[in-house]
Amino acid sequence: MRRQDSSQTLAAGRFGFVCLAILFSQAAFRVNAADEKAHPLPETQRQELKVSLEKRVSSLTAEIEEKPDSVSLYSQRGDAFFFLARFKEAVADYEKMVELDAAQDSSHWRRGIARFYAEEYQKAAHQFEIYNSFDDVDRENGIWRYFSQYKAYGPKKAKEGLLKYKKDDREPFPSVYQLFSGELSAEMVLAGVNDAEISKTERAKREFYAFLYVGLNDALEGRDAAAIQSLRAATANTWGPEAGFGPNYMWHVGRIHYELLLKKREAAEKKKKASQPAEASSKN
Repeated sequence: MRRQDSSQTLAAGRFGFVCLAILFSQAAFRVNAADEKAHPLPETQRQELKVSLEKRVSSLTAEIEEKPDSVSLYSQRGDAFFFLARFKEAVADYEKMVELDAAQDSSHWRRGIARFYAEEYQKAAHQFEIYNSFDDVDRENGIWRYFSQYKAYGPKKAKEGLLKYKKDDREPFPSVYQLFSGELSAEMVLAGVNDAEISKTERAKREFYAFLYVGLNDALEGRDAAAIQSLRAATANTWGPEAGFGPNYMWHVGRIHYELLLKKREAAEKKKKASQPAEASSKN
């Protein structure tokens, strides 16, 4: 989504950016070809981020007890909950923001994403529908509505319900959006970014979003191995944390989804190993 958020919500983004700036250096993001299967962030940094976020939740909870009507504090704690993959708690704080300030309702894209990960797919779809009335140019919003409708109603209805856009949007979203309409393949989207004559910073931005949404789409359609590869590339990209609030939030989305898929794969591998001795003994 276009990140034109109110000053009340920007503090949460600044906090997330500061956390990453402290924890991650450029060197930490550099990925050697030999390490393509490893998490882009070392285990020590992931633990430091987790501890930092947990402390932030505790601190904000104490502040909320003193200022229970502060939209900004709920915004910040909601983001910290989301970055910890505590999705239902993030949704609750984002809902509280709207309860305290109804003007937040239509533009609250973070609530839509949190609802999606909390498996409240119909409510997520509704959030992105009302966001379209707030911003009818932003194809990133349309992508999340598509994801939510896909989970809530199935792929056929999701494709039929793709929002139509008449105005230009920032790259790479016009191309990425065509992935979901079937006009472009993932390979074509990524090739378009690679072939563009653009600055280094612009290329990093486009690569981040292209890998993020190609990966999320693969995950949506059950291609977990491909999704892990693309979401790993998005997580290894430094542009999101460096850019700040909205891109930083979306970097966390990619990181979290990547880690959820890794956990899913690990659980499947453990289950497979556990069943092998039983299968062998049954044959003897």
